[in-house]
Amino acid sequence: MTLACYISGHGFGHASRSIEFLNALARRAPHLRIVVRTLAAPWLFARTAHPRVELVPVECDTGAVQIDSLRLDEGETVKRAARFLEDMPARIAAEARALRALDTRMVVADIPPLGIAAARAAGLPGVALGNFTWDWIYAAYPGGETLARRLGDIYAMADLALRLPLWGGFETFPRIEDLPFIARRSHRGPLEVRRAFGLPADERLVLVSFGGYGVEGLDIEALSRLAGYRILITATTPFRGATLGQTGPVGSLIPLDEPAMFARGYRYEDIVRAVDVVVTKPGYGIIADCVANDTALVYTSRGHFAEYDVLVAGMPRYLRAAYIGHADVFAANWRPGLDRAMALPPPPDRAPVNGADVAADRVLSMM
Repeated sequence: MTLACYISGHGFGHASRSIEFLNALARRAPHLRIVVRTLAAPWLFARTAHPRVELVPVECDTGAVQIDSLRLDEGETVKRAARFLEDMPARIAAEARALRALDTRMVVADIPPLGIAAARAAGLPGVALGNFTWDWIYAAYPGGETLARRLGDIYAMADLALRLPLWGGFETFPRIEDLPFIARRSHRGPLEVRRAFGLPADERLVLVSFGGYGVEGLDIEALSRLAGYRILITATTPFRGATLGQTGPVGSLIPLDEPAMFARGYRYEDIVRAVDVVVTKPGYGIIADCVANDTALVYTSRGHFAEYDVLVAGMPRYLRAAYIGHADVFAANWRPGLDRAMALPPPPDRAPVNGADVAADRVLSMM
């Protein structure tokens, strides 16, 4: 018996939260085969997914076309999604055949319409999981209205939508159930993690987290002179046009070898828990991790992405968050934003972060 999961390859957020859900499934159902169909980063699954989670490379959507972590190309985003949709009938047929061959009993999609359409074509239950829908995203771009309507029609085929906090879209789903946050929560103490990586125990630590797209133009030299904070930058974080020594601290900067971190049995959420503040562009994954680990967040804008306004409006309920503009980000003028975030009182809502367990129980009840 197989559960198939289609995951958007856009960024790390879809994959990281889906892995938490799939890990919860694997713990509850030892005999369930779990097959993921995605172009999301294979290393993320290799390092954090349950060994029984099988990964099959399949392009299941085109997401948003990123220039870097802070900018996207709206026109190219719509063009690629429209081309993908024109090929959808053939893709649906191929995926339906694959689902039958796998003896699939249910499909979960986070949140490619292809997964929902393939489930319907194969005569299987289809469940959507996410905090936004691609029809809602594309409707905000010039020329995206028709594309959005057609994708909305596909979403309407889903048997159920499991909706996460900080959501947008979902108007076309006939049945919706709300979940708590799916988040990666560390089970290690901050001091334990700091000691394990030789990080200062008595200084304020900042984690730079801009995902896999990188940031172009950040003044690394100026950042190395930032007073009052130590800046943790993972070795895999791309800063285009800039270099950072990986053998030891450079001024205020401390490099972290992320592959070595995973090899030692630590995970990214352990680092999020160990630091005081994360500097990032807002996305569901890093916000949920900060909520789960009681870490403050300093954020900047991320281009015309409909999710951004929803996230910014909702963040103050769940975590301490402060904004800095692009000019200050690139010039490494981070101190005012960091100080504001650190001075904020605790958020009014202590949000539950057991959404992975709730989603796993709900899906198993349907199977």
